[in-house]
Amino acid sequence: MISSSVSKRQLERFPIYLGYLKQIARQGEHYISSSTLAKALGLTEEKVRKDLQVVSRRQGKPHRGREISLLIKDLENFLGYLDAENAIIVGVGHLGEAFLNYQGFSKRGLNIVAGFDVDDKKVGYDINDKPIYHIDRLNDLVSQLNISIAILTCPAQVAQKMVDLLTRAGVKGIWNFAPIHLHASDDVVIENVDLSASLAILSYKLETKFKEVK
Repeated sequence: MISSSVSKRQLERFPIYLGYLKQIARQGEHYISSSTLAKALGLTEEKVRKDLQVVSRRQGKPHRGREISLLIKDLENFLGYLDAENAIIVGVGHLGEAFLNYQGFSKRGLNIVAGFDVDDKKVGYDINDKPIYHIDRLNDLVSQLNISIAILTCPAQVAQKMVDLLTRAGVKGIWNFAPIHLHASDDVVIENVDLSASLAILSYKLETKFKEVK
């Protein structure tokens, strides 16, 4: 269970730590220190040390650091990757189809079991062995499929309506990729992913970097 005292910035860093640790584990590394991890990822040693203290009670060994395999398990456990959650895609357009085909979610504790759409050209077919249902069946199938999370990749104009449908069906977590900020009742968690904001940050960093070089 993730503590409410953990900041959003920390949560964003934990998967980065995990990805890097898995990479160097495949290269044959067995131990890593906070300073080495900080240097590799461009962070301060103090920040890394505090982050690792949140996810693991194990102390590093003198002159060697923390055991990488154990730290990987601690991070996966903390992030909930070891307890798979069933999820659905709502809106099987280009992005929704890409998510249905993506194999990496299962490694991060997310088991996408089906997609939902209103397009008769898609309903009744499978994508990556995952069935596509009509949205009219949402209420019945959420319970049958034991769905915890819905990933919204539908058009903005129907996104809030989909949130309302998902809430009534019993979904408790919504990962929103529709280009609109959505709201739900207090017992439902929504994570709004603003791709345009992320692009703006990337563009700003590129521009700043270019100016520094010149």
